[in-house]
Amino acid sequence: MKQVILPEISEESLATTLEIISDGIWDWNANTGYVYRSPGWYTMLGYDVNAFENTVFTWESVIHEDDYARVMEHFEHYVTHKSSNYNIEYRCRTKKDDYIWIEDRGRIIEWNDDGSVARMIGAHRNINAEKLLFEKSKQQNLTLQDIVDDQTRSLIDANKKLEIQVREAELSAITDPLTSIANRRHFEVKLSTECARSTRFGEPLSLIAIDIDYFKDINDQYGHATGDLVLINVATILRANVREIDIPTRWGGDEFMLLLPNTPIEEAQKLAQKIRVLISDKKINKYVSVTASFGVVQKGLKEDTMRFTVRADNALYQAKDEGRNRVVFMK
Repeated sequence: MKQVILPEISEESLATTLEIISDGIWDWNANTGYVYRSPGWYTMLGYDVNAFENTVFTWESVIHEDDYARVMEHFEHYVTHKSSNYNIEYRCRTKKDDYIWIEDRGRIIEWNDDGSVARMIGAHRNINAEKLLFEKSKQQNLTLQDIVDDQTRSLIDANKKLEIQVREAELSAITDPLTSIANRRHFEVKLSTECARSTRFGEPLSLIAIDIDYFKDINDQYGHATGDLVLINVATILRANVREIDIPTRWGGDEFMLLLPNTPIEEAQKLAQKIRVLISDKKINKYVSVTASFGVVQKGLKEDTMRFTVRADNALYQAKDEGRNRVVFMK
């Protein structure tokens, strides 16, 4: 019997084939961090082609927050050899700011000598219609009595009220009551998550430590009400000058922290300088104006969270030792 020899498949042929059988393909170079996404990927989600940066952060930013942890765990298990395949369904945000279900399949095609991922390719498929059809089928199986039953409606209303109360409690648990930005406990959770993500994908992560200069003197001379107003004004400036993905927090007393995902230290330093000027130019009242000192660091590749924050504090202390109202960065 004559042996059948399959033709060699070029990268262009492979990409074309994947485009035909999927709604969008992706190709991740783990060593450089560059991610190629086909035009179909953008079209599937309603965005203009090449509307986003070619990084893994773009992918993470469109994943529904309720699906994020599950997706990251599945991805981590695959790239660390704990599972044999990467195949998962989750929701992605569209340009209309709603969500569709997609199926995500991928495979590692190149490894580094140390066993880490060098390159991985995959395909996304829009399965939203299938999901909606499935949900509609489930609804049709309900009896009329299930739908109109007054007792069920009362239970639904009660659950909604409870959900609102739970959300308010959750918000209260993660928010500083005075400044309305993240409290320290919530920040530490986010810090751990972002440090892990930075290590996993090799993305830059910067941290700014901020301390109000001579804050005790303000409290002693003008009273705690004025001191509270100073803290609120600083938090307002932080919120107004950061991105949605950035995480400002009241670290404690008159000290703040600002975590900047996917941000190199040069950009973090520019932002710190901008905020420093905004704070020094802001008049709290006709008697009081304040300044602040800043310490800026970028996370090392294998640096843990404690060392990361300690270095930010050290940079801040240096700024205060050098005369305050200045930015000091440490690489």
